[in-house]
Amino acid sequence: MKRGLLQLTGAVIDILQKVERLPRPGEEVPAQAALIAPGGGFNALAAARRAGADVAYGGALGTGPFADMVRTALAAEGVEALQKRALEIDQGFCVVLVERGGERAYVVNPGAERAATAQDLASLPLADFQWALLGGYAAPDPPEPDIFADLLAALPRNVKLMFDPTPLAMVVGRARVGRALARADWVSANWREAQALTGEPDPAKAARSLAAGREGALVRDGANGCWLAEGGAAQRIAGFAVEAVDTTGAGDAHVGAFIAALLAGRPAAEAARFSNAAAAISVTRLGAASAPRLAETLAFLAKRGG
Repeated sequence: MKRGLLQLTGAVIDILQKVERLPRPGEEVPAQAALIAPGGGFNALAAARRAGADVAYGGALGTGPFADMVRTALAAEGVEALQKRALEIDQGFCVVLVERGGERAYVVNPGAERAATAQDLASLPLADFQWALLGGYAAPDPPEPDIFADLLAALPRNVKLMFDPTPLAMVVGRARVGRALARADWVSANWREAQALTGEPDPAKAARSLAAGREGALVRDGANGCWLAEGGAAQRIAGFAVEAVDTTGAGDAHVGAFIAALLAGRPAAEAARFSNAAAAISVTRLGAASAPRLAETLAFLAKRGG
């Protein structure tokens, strides 16, 4: 029996502070709330796990207090870490400033999650899983070697790959993004990423373009929901109006919940509505790994008539 989802994107630590507004150069502003917790690849992993999927972590782990925080969080979610080699550097971290209304800015310091080798990835039991998830944040910046090239080439065809470009995919180069896109069975991107990848300013057309030659694609559009494209057609799956506290990790919650719903046998349109609900709940909470549990998402949908 195959396992569910293998998360290939590395986890980091988010150092998050909620502020009224971003500071000007040389200015100090007070934090209204603060949180230090795992983020990065942990977000979608936790979303899928909480939505009922069997999930394993295929990213790298380092040595140090931040790496220990990630290990503790993985254990709390019941997620196995498959790379056994502990790298001799700590996990990276991301400073997140969240403004009133939920918008945010990032400062990233990479660590062990970006330091795995192609040999580390080659040790992963890819064929044991039904799905693999790869995000653009996993790609090392040029001129570092693309450690995922061999993995993508070796990924069995009966393992479905979800690719989430993330904003960083626009930085590391089209060639690296192209290799992931060429192998991806599904793509989930926000509207800006989809426009950058396809040149289409219309989200429905962008979704159709991203879905061409693969099973399907999602273009996430915040509170408006998402566009789902499969079989040459695109449809808008309406979102849910909520009071946003922090939009950090909403896309991750959406991707993880969508894969979990597909693993549970839901049709893609139903899975997209389910993931819209999970993402809507996540933005009402501070922190990136704020995806809800399955029962909470189902209760939310029941109240909203879905």
